[in-house]
Amino acid sequence: MATDRLERHGRRARWFHAAVYLVTIPTIVTGLWILTGGEGRPSPLAKATGIGDTELHVWLGRALAGLLVVLVLFGHRAIIPFLRETFRVNRGDGRWWVRWPAAVFTGRFGRHEGEFDPGQRLANIVIVGGLLVLTASGLVLTALHGGSVFALMAKIHRWTAVVVTAAIAGHVLVAAGVLPGYRGVWRSMHLGGRVSVRTARRLWPGWFDRTERPTDTPYHAEARPGQADPGRDRADDDGGRTGRTALHRR
Repeated sequence: MATDRLERHGRRARWFHAAVYLVTIPTIVTGLWILTGGEGRPSPLAKATGIGDTELHVWLGRALAGLLVVLVLFGHRAIIPFLRETFRVNRGDGRWWVRWPAAVFTGRFGRHEGEFDPGQRLANIVIVGGLLVLTASGLVLTALHGGSVFALMAKIHRWTAVVVTAAIAGHVLVAAGVLPGYRGVWRSMHLGGRVSVRTARRLWPGWFDRTERPTDTPYHAEARPGQADPGRDRADDDGGRTGRTALHRR
């Protein structure tokens, strides 16, 4: 193998991702503060900025809308590939889901052919779709002052926020590499966006094959789509333990 690390995400993708979560997290915090009855009682974030929670929440929502405009203007070429991979469906995705509950601890995920695993695809739909709904409904709420449309938008905004917050919490749990099966994955969006070869072929085997096309190692010709891998590395990439059982292209 020419290198032991592969670039998972480029610099622009990493910077945009960082900008989105730096805006989204305080937006969620202020939104939850207001939703749980904290309006009129400044949150720690409001105290730190000197801006009321409602006003701060509105401006953060506008900033998120601004990031979407930036994406459309300067990153539009990435939108279609992202959507194509997000809505990708392949044979074997169901088996991936069956193995997923145990795999988050063992690292023995089922094979899939996408750039994103089936769980990531679902998260993309919920989080990205939810943020679009939140941004649109939030902009409508700032333009209206009461009425039936306002009430409907407020309900949509509130319940979408609950769903998106839960999805983002799950995303952070997985992306942080806290779960043993996802150890090492955090590097894909941080510190150069490069992951180890073992992490890449364990979590994104189809993407790994298309990226590397390895021919000098035994795992190149082993498992095919829909077939079980003959051997597996344990999920301890970047964790200090090797525990390898057999080479495989997962």
